[in-house]
Amino acid sequence: MTNKTTVLALKYRPQVFDDLIGQEIIAETIYNSIKHNKSANAYLFTGIRGIGKTTIARIVAKSLNCENGIDNLCKENFCTHCNSIASSSHIDVLEMDAASKTGVDDVRDLIEFSRYGPTSAKYKIFIIDEVHMLSKQAFNALLKTLEEPPDYLKFIFATTEIKKIPVTVVSRCQRFDLSRIKTEELFQYVKKIVEKEKGNVTDDAIKLIVKISEGSVRDALSLLDRGLVSNLNNEQLNLEKAQKIYGHFDKSSLIELFYNLFKGDENKVVSLYREIYRTGVEPKVFLNDFLEILYFIKNISSITLDGSNFSLNDKEFNDINNISKLIEEKDVILFWQFTIKAMEELDIVSNPSLSVEMLLIRLMYLKDFNKHDFEEKIITKNKLDSTINKNEISINKKTIGQMKSTSQQDEIKPKLKSNEKNNKLLINNFEELIDLCTKKKEIKLKHELESNINLVAFDQGRIEIAFNEDLDKNFIKELSTKLYEWTNQRWIISLSKKEGLKTRRQEEKINKEKIFKDVKKSKIYKEIIKILPDAELLEIKKNKKEND
Repeated sequence: MTNKTTVLALKYRPQVFDDLIGQEIIAETIYNSIKHNKSANAYLFTGIRGIGKTTIARIVAKSLNCENGIDNLCKENFCTHCNSIASSSHIDVLEMDAASKTGVDDVRDLIEFSRYGPTSAKYKIFIIDEVHMLSKQAFNALLKTLEEPPDYLKFIFATTEIKKIPVTVVSRCQRFDLSRIKTEELFQYVKKIVEKEKGNVTDDAIKLIVKISEGSVRDALSLLDRGLVSNLNNEQLNLEKAQKIYGHFDKSSLIELFYNLFKGDENKVVSLYREIYRTGVEPKVFLNDFLEILYFIKNISSITLDGSNFSLNDKEFNDINNISKLIEEKDVILFWQFTIKAMEELDIVSNPSLSVEMLLIRLMYLKDFNKHDFEEKIITKNKLDSTINKNEISINKKTIGQMKSTSQQDEIKPKLKSNEKNNKLLINNFEELIDLCTKKKEIKLKHELESNINLVAFDQGRIEIAFNEDLDKNFIKELSTKLYEWTNQRWIISLSKKEGLKTRRQEEKINKEKIFKDVKKSKIYKEIIKILPDAELLEIKKNKKEND
């Protein structure tokens, strides 16, 4: 597994199937096929850069020609064939870069060369890297030989862009899709290399290397190489130093920027960005990380810190989780679109940093963020959270958890606008509640009321509903808060074991089906079907005159 070279990506290049990481199933499949003399005429390896396509191609070539057989494949003390294949100098194993030899003439020379049997090895093998670069004529010239090659001939193709290869070629190969290396697996592999190299690298720095490499082993080892070279005096390569070397910055500063962005503090936002820019971070890298934080804000509820996610630490996770509760999802999506647009403009503007600054300012003016309003939201949220933590959800035989909102549990009352304090709204029934949500533009609440609420009872200050698994987990808390704001009255919302009425959406569906059945029984419909047998009833509209 070692080599005389000092470049880590080559020094630790796998030499046998057992050395491979992340591709165990593929390695086992090829191993079994060769062992039982059922190897394919042509292999096709596809996947992102640096995950082992060419490496596996060489291991396959060695497995087919090794003097010791596949069960005793050379790992350190190479036989003649394995040594030549590893150094790309074997007379019967030809490695060709399709990027430099794309023409039909090159392929014809290859086919002509394939007419002669191997000189010293058991098989003659052609390894073609980046095979998608071949011309259409070159691919056509390969087809016949690829489908029915001589017994001694094998083809091994590697590509990063499988879609550019004609289907006629792909269908003649045994295709293997190499997956990205899993985060935890790559972390352990890099850590093992650090120990072998006796490097002084912290786990956080290794995690950053793994994150930047995006599942590519070669990229990870190349990044590690840079880091170790910068620490020739055995200084520790910690996270802070690694961020400077690789042009990345601490997410906490970006999260702080987001916090001030939503506060509408223009001076602080621009100041934080300029500080990040001065550390050497390119605008494009900044915007990519900016998009990543937007993604986390939108999807933080579905992200877990399970030890294999190196994108966020505990503090960053909690900070983003708190911000996400204060920002509407539609705003996050809007920011995403504007940021993508700004990335397209970077190549046009002579100073990309100015473009990023203007993007941040535009985003603040876009939503007209107000510092006072945002801080008030934070104070309110903290009070709500502390109130909820103090109260347990009671479960008894009569109700499945009478889930109390903050308005039921605490004397903390949301601030009412001056014109609402004296104008107490009355909500007499469930339909009026839905209509009020429409007027107040509370679309999410309206959707839940219409689609997932099976009403059991409705009285002034009290709503009883049937338990529904599809109901949003925050619905009761949000509805109670809104009801208090609108009516200046505390409401009790409880979940019941009773079945309850059908939802409005269910009622609408039932009514629609009934109307369709009635229309299909009518004479006029039957007469139309006689004339037009293929006609289909899609929609029914009431005549306005009938309602007058």
